[in-house]
Amino acid sequence: MDLWTLWWVWIAFALVLGLVELMLPGFIALGFALGAAAVGVLVGLGLSMSLPLSLMVFAALSLGAWLGLRATFKLKSGQVKSFDRDIND
Repeated sequence: MDLWTLWWVWIAFALVLGLVELMLPGFIALGFALGAAAVGVLVGLGLSMSLPLSLMVFAALSLGAWLGLRATFKLKSGQVKSFDRDIND
């Protein structure tokens, strides 16, 4: 049995990418984590995919997740994040 056909491998990969996102924030690894989790769910539901197809699905879902996160959490056009007081005050 090939490794990419096991659902828990994709979920474990998603968890690792989620931990990477905690160390390097920026929603990039989180998009990949959501893509890997989605592929893990698809494989867990019984969808049989070859390696090239599963990687293409992973890439498409990761890109969609990243674009969705970017659209949801981005600053409005022309807006700059600024702080008017120090956290230690």
